[in-house]
Amino acid sequence: MFSYKDTMDKLIKDEVDSGNVVGANVLVIHNGNEMYHNTFGYADKENKIQMKRDTIFRMYSMTKPITAVATMILVERGEIDLWDPVSKYIPEFLNQVVYTSDGKLVPVKREVNIQDLLNMTSGIPYPDENHEPGRQIKKLFTGFIERRKRGDSPDTMEYIKAIAKVPLLFHPGEKWMYGLSADILGGIIEVVSGKKYGQFLKEELFNPLDMMETGFFVPKDKLNRFAKNYKWDEEVEELSVFNISHLGEYYGEDVEFESGGAGLVSTIDDYSHFAMMMVNKGVYNGKRILGRKTIEFMAQDKLTSEQKVNYQGDGVRGYGYGSLMRILIDKEEAATNASLGEFGWDGWTGNYVIMDQKENIVFMYFIQRCDSGVTPVVRKLRMATYATLE
Repeated sequence: MFSYKDTMDKLIKDEVDSGNVVGANVLVIHNGNEMYHNTFGYADKENKIQMKRDTIFRMYSMTKPITAVATMILVERGEIDLWDPVSKYIPEFLNQVVYTSDGKLVPVKREVNIQDLLNMTSGIPYPDENHEPGRQIKKLFTGFIERRKRGDSPDTMEYIKAIAKVPLLFHPGEKWMYGLSADILGGIIEVVSGKKYGQFLKEELFNPLDMMETGFFVPKDKLNRFAKNYKWDEEVEELSVFNISHLGEYYGEDVEFESGGAGLVSTIDDYSHFAMMMVNKGVYNGKRILGRKTIEFMAQDKLTSEQKVNYQGDGVRGYGYGSLMRILIDKEEAATNASLGEFGWDGWTGNYVIMDQKENIVFMYFIQRCDSGVTPVVRKLRMATYATLE
């Protein structure tokens, strides 16, 4: 039998030694016990700061599953309904239009609702130069980022109300498309709760889950633990520091835009508490966050065959989607020995989480390299982890 630890160590060390990543932090928990942990390389290569267990990471899209849970907390309490139109909470979403392929603007066939936001079927894009709505979003974000640099920081609701005025890329429910849907959910939670989104998360999730190092900013006294972000530089053929804000991300204590889709920072231990709550059917250390049946609902594929036409990429082959997460539905297509129903997500800088209720496993691979998605080494680490189970 192969040595699990040696296999994991070698795979991750090779990634660092080859220059594919500057540093990595990996944690696997099985039946509530630590099955594997190790760190490799640097959190900050330029200043020779080693990657450590308590390194703070930009979570980017791994913010999304947390936003899905925050939404479902309010659904359980009867404060919102999944079929509610977004305009019920944010009137700027009334009378939206769709930008058609021939450049025309037509009224939506129906309004965007909460379920559309959770399943990324809203038609609300990310900044994207390939289509007019995406270009408008990019111009919007560029303007907001410039304002923040001048000291005039737009808050979460100002972002969202402006996004509402941009044409949709398709009629709600017709397709799947990765975009700003989770950010809109953060705004809805602010309206319903009467609290800033970060405050709601702190009270309802981070405090009960002992996630004391998770939030929308890095305190000044912890900046020495904040990993640098890197991007591959084609000219020098190596990773270089990346400091550009492309989605309004800003981690200062004076942050105003709390992005429900990409704004959180966290540590690997903090995020493991959230993941263990999900694996334990809504309970963490005896504290119930969500109902068992709610977690069951969240971990189901909710896309139609028509919506799945747009749902493509190596990271989601064999997976369905729902509640801002992937769900394994075809092991052969995914080329994985993981359990059917395993769910989770990843982030723009390569962070990745598996939450598996059947085997009671949480698997996390944290790095900070832009445009990473699901890397080949993640698939190898995942395969090795499931292979070692008795």
